[in-house]
Formats: sequence, structure tokens, C-alpha cells
Amino acid sequence: MIPRDFIDTLLARVDIVDVIDRRVSLKKAGRNYQACCPFHSEKTPSFTVSPTKQFYHCFGCGAHGTALGFLMEYEHMGFPDAVAALAQDVGLAVPESAQQPDRPKPPPALWDALEQAAQFYKQQLKQTPRAIDYLKQRGLTGAIAARYGIGYAPDGSPLKQVFADYTADALAASGLVIDGERGRYDRFRDRIMFPIKNIKGQIVGFGGRVLDQGEPKYLNSPETPLFHKGSELYGLFEARAAIKTAGRAIVVEGYMDVVALAQHGVEFAVAALGTATTPIHARTLLRHTDRLIYAFDGDNAGRKAAWRALENSLEALQDGKEVSFLFLPEGEDPDSYIRTHGQAAFLHLLDTDTLPLSAFLLRELARNRKLDSQEGQATLIKEARPLLEKIAAPLLASLIQRQIAELAQVQPNELSAMGVKPNFARRAPPRPQRRPAPSRLRSLARTLLLNPQRAAEVETGWLDANDPLFERMSELMAWLRDIEQLSLPALAEAARGSTLETLVNELMTDLLDKDDTWDWNAEFDGAIRQLRDDWRRRRQQELSMRPLASLSASERLELTELARS
Repeated sequence: MIPRDFIDTLLARVDIVDVIDRRVSLKKAGRNYQACCPFHSEKTPSFTVSPTKQFYHCFGCGAHGTALGFLMEYEHMGFPDAVAALAQDVGLAVPESAQQPDRPKPPPALWDALEQAAQFYKQQLKQTPRAIDYLKQRGLTGAIAARYGIGYAPDGSPLKQVFADYTADALAASGLVIDGERGRYDRFRDRIMFPIKNIKGQIVGFGGRVLDQGEPKYLNSPETPLFHKGSELYGLFEARAAIKTAGRAIVVEGYMDVVALAQHGVEFAVAALGTATTPIHARTLLRHTDRLIYAFDGDNAGRKAAWRALENSLEALQDGKEVSFLFLPEGEDPDSYIRTHGQAAFLHLLDTDTLPLSAFLLRELARNRKLDSQEGQATLIKEARPLLEKIAAPLLASLIQRQIAELAQVQPNELSAMGVKPNFARRAPPRPQRRPAPSRLRSLARTLLLNPQRAAEVETGWLDANDPLFERMSELMAWLRDIEQLSLPALAEAARGSTLETLVNELMTDLLDKDDTWDWNAEFDGAIRQLRDDWRRRRQQELSMRPLASLSASERLELTELARS
């Protein structure tokens, strides 16, 4: 579990306006900010973000929450991943104890084995002139090799001399060795070794390039408890700062492309690992930058690879973020191009020759189609439908739909009638929100959120059992009496998953229209007086309706005092 005090510190450091504005364009509206809701289709903004309450609420569909809640909904993240993403933004390290209960922590032996192997491979590189010469021929210096931890795996099974227990389960579980019919042997042999690091900088696997001739040319670690090729990106740990400075990230096809670009000062490149770019890759990169560029060879194979990257990026798209494609001259890759033409020429390509995702999508849909025939138009519409449905950015999807309609020579509304429309348009309209039943306890409850300690001043006996908030109010006061003084977003997160979550979120929404001049202490005092006066009237009425003879001496005295007050 992630410690509660860490969540509180994190929410105190982040600004919800900044978190949301990087994903949804916000406009100032009085003391709050507004936008069209990213969670349902609407034309008039009803999505409100409060910088003072650090809370968002959509008055159209009811979506609401803190910065953490927004990331979970918008980025489809789990709670731990949302915490990690926000923590990274503000430079906080998530405590090591923050492990998901349903995701067992890999045994330390796996991490240790990979780190020990990496140190061995680096040492072997220094002692192998043939490997050093190869890297020099590729234009790499010792400094760049050291930065990326590049090493060399000798032929044979030298890890037998590295690990005292070569039969240990951790060596197979980490992917360093293979158990074959003739026994155990090293997976990586006579290869230049590229350590693959996660976002924390921990080694989770390796990529190995054959030094001379041989197949496969590139060999990656297998799927392990630490390494999942569909979610890791080579070079992202090293590129984070450069991506932030450059305001863009470039995805290339191989490790050598990444290190060659870095060697020539283009340090914001990463590579997928033996697989096409996945939606997870795209989402990860778009959390780091607003501009994502895929670089591919200009031949037919490069175009096919680019199309797979496009398909896998559609569900990660966000309005306000740009995804584009760079097609290098045929026969060139980023490594060869930058070594031949230099950094300035490569950056010029990035600035002038990239093709926006929308343009690439439309170009490929129209390729080899006879759009002057109804058959060609029907084929275009058929191919476009599943693509348009996957696009997660509402505004971009609508614009692409309009351009598809132009290519097919139909009106956008006709296209929609054919079922070719963005997925968000298919969602059922938001259900109208139920207005909370009138309650005298509501104003008291919302002021208690601002100072939980004052819950001790409220006597449970004063609460009206007929009030619609009665049962939840009793539970809320008991909860607040045991809780520390927390900020509003921290309170909302503390209530997450409990029976009080709905009530706390409702009360947070009530507070959105309160500005800094609101005297919540005065409202609390007034609510307490009203609560006590109402209780006295109810008590007086209750005693008055009973026969006088049935009242005890203390009840008669109480009735007299109530009549005087």
C-alpha cells in the first residue's frame, strides 16, 4: 500500500489546473477554470476545475475528483500508476513499500542478477578490442557507451564464472540463461549488449546486437516478471530530461539509432523493443511530451511499420497533443542519416518533413483507391470506420471524420448515419444528475470537510433522524473525529473506496462555488446554532405531547427550561 502521508504530500505539491490543462485546454472562468468535458460529448463547457479546492467536477455527466482521480479516468491508469506519474512530475520518489497487493514484488535475486550481468558485460567491453572497434566504426565514443551502459557478452557461457550458482532459478527467470536439452547456457553470446532500464533506472532486461554476421541480428530478453516489451521503451530513462527540454520525443526502430542520435546531440530518442509501438508506449510518451514523432525508413516496409504505429496510437491521442511521422530517404535510418548529414540536417527534417498523423491516415486510406467510383468510396468508408472509432481525441476525431466525408464525397452527417463516427459520439448521453434531497445537515457537513477537528463540537443526539443525510452524517462525523487535519483533495483520496466516497465528493462539489472570502467558520457556527435550536424544538414538542403525569421530575424540569429558551 502507498502510505497515506505520501499521498497527502503529493497532492499538496501538484496543481490540478496544471495536470488537467496539459491534457485538456482550460479557460479561466471567474475564480475557476472551465472546458468541454473530456468524458462526454458536449458543446457548452460544463467541466469545472477549482484551483483553490484542487478538485474538478462536470455538471453535465457528474465526473469529479482530484488530480489523481483525473489521471485514473483520463489516462485509464490504475491508482499506483497515477501516483507514480504525478510523483514523477513533481520530483518525488514513491516509497518502496508502495506495491500493488495483486502484483507480487519480483524477488531481489532477479534485480541483482541483471545488475551483476550488466557490470560484467561492461567490463568485458573494455577488455575486447574487437567490440570497441565495432562501436568506434559506428561513430560511438566511450562517453556515450558509458552513458547507456553498453557492454559486450563474450561467446560461450562466461556467466558460469560470474555467478557462483549458475543453476540458480533467478538466472533463468531474469532471462540471462536458457535451459536447453543439453543443459543450461548463456542467452547472449558474442553480442554488443544494451541494458534496458525502466523509468526508475533499474535494469529490467537486455538487448543484444550480433557483432559480426549471424541471426537473429537483434536479440532481446524474453518476457519476465521484470521485463514486458509492450510497456518498456529503450532509452526513455536517459532521454527524460532531453524530452522535456526539446518539447518532443522521437521513436526510432533500434538501439543503435537511439545511441547514434544521442552521440550527435539528439538525446530525445527512444525505441520500442522488438515489437511495434503499443498503445501503452504511446500513452507513456504523451505523458512526457505534447509532440511525438515516429521515424521510419521511407521504403514499403517502413510505411507498413508506420501504419502499425498509427493504429496503436489512436486510442492514446489527446486533443492538444501532436503525433507525426518522419519518413527518411530510402535506404537511410536515423543512425546512418545523422552520421552522414549531421545533427543540423536531421533536426531540419524533424522541423520541416514530418507528416501529421491525420494526414498520414488519410493518405494511406486513399492510396490505390478509385475514389471517383462508389465502390472505391465504399471501400474507403469501410476501412475508415474502425480507425475513427479508436481515436480518443474528440476534436481531432471530428475533423478527421469531416475529411473522410470529403474524400468519400458525402456529407459528415451521412457518414455518421452509415455508422462511421468517433466512438465518443456512440456513448449514451449522460444521465441527469440527481439533485441531493434538501437537508439542513448539508451545510454543516461541507464545513466539517474544511476543519475535521470541529466534528467533536457536534453532539450526535442533535441530528434529526428524519433528515435524508442523517445516517451518512453520523458516519462522516465518526470518520472525521479519527482523521488528521487534511487538505480537501487529501480528504477525497482518503475516502476513496469507502462508503463515504460518494458523500465526500458531493460535498466537494458543493464547495466549488465558494470563493476565498467565504467564512466557513461562521457558516459552521450558524449551522450548529440551527441544529441545536431544531433539536430543542423537536424535544419540546416530544415532551409536550406526552401526558404530564408520565414525565419524570428531570423531564419536567427539562420541559420548563426548553419553554424558557
